[in-house]
Amino acid sequence: MKKILAVSGGIDSVVMLHMFRADQDAVVAHFDHGIRPNSAEDCLFVARLAKEYGLPFYSQRAELGAECSEDTARVARYAFLRDLAKKHDGQIYTAHHRDDVVETMAINILRGTGWRGIAPFWGKEIARPLIEMTKADICRYATAHGLSFRQDQTNTEDAYLRNRVRLALSPAEREALYAIYLKQLPLRDEIEFILGQISPSNQYSKELVAQAGIEILRQILQNHQIYLTRPQLDRALEAIQTFTPGKRFSLDKNHFLNIKRYYFQIEGSASV
Repeated sequence: MKKILAVSGGIDSVVMLHMFRADQDAVVAHFDHGIRPNSAEDCLFVARLAKEYGLPFYSQRAELGAECSEDTARVARYAFLRDLAKKHDGQIYTAHHRDDVVETMAINILRGTGWRGIAPFWGKEIARPLIEMTKADICRYATAHGLSFRQDQTNTEDAYLRNRVRLALSPAEREALYAIYLKQLPLRDEIEFILGQISPSNQYSKELVAQAGIEILRQILQNHQIYLTRPQLDRALEAIQTFTPGKRFSLDKNHFLNIKRYYFQIEGSASV
């Protein structure tokens, strides 16, 4: 299986690339968001590294602009990576590390996360070979091997929440959050396994969903390719619990809940 290495040109991904430089299954992938004026230089830098290591190189540029949000940029980047992985029958590799885990947890908590938010970067779709390394470990590796890399000036700008969180977290807070992460990760494995046993159906028990709550409902909807935010899920759950039989609740522009006495159905709006 090909390893689709997501390489931005920063120190983290350059270290990951160096670790896999002799792997003949490695493929170097670079996504240029078009956010910074000099971002094209990052692409050229990564292309040179790929050539130096004798690895295939693929890139894509988007003109997202300076006002682009972190979420928008991430969605665009992963769309490119997933498309590349599909074409090469490969797996995406990213350079996320231990500090990324802790900072993501802190951001999720600030935003009012559920249990998934304190066990981020879960699942087997994406490989993260640096996940147990700290930023300090990565810097030491880069120094020991004389690696050069690109500096992203946006990593120090206060406009980004992640940068503010990175500066605010103390070493003790980082250790405490990581300890929580290590405890939560196996619990998430168990919960996700249970949720994965729920198969698509023509009807679902109102009582089961009322007792089990949001996570069961989220999984049921995802089985039907319906993805809702937490507030939308809350409203859908309330509808299941309170709507009288025969009423319908709109999930999105294409789907709705058809509420019955003891169960509910998920149907398409085309039949309305």
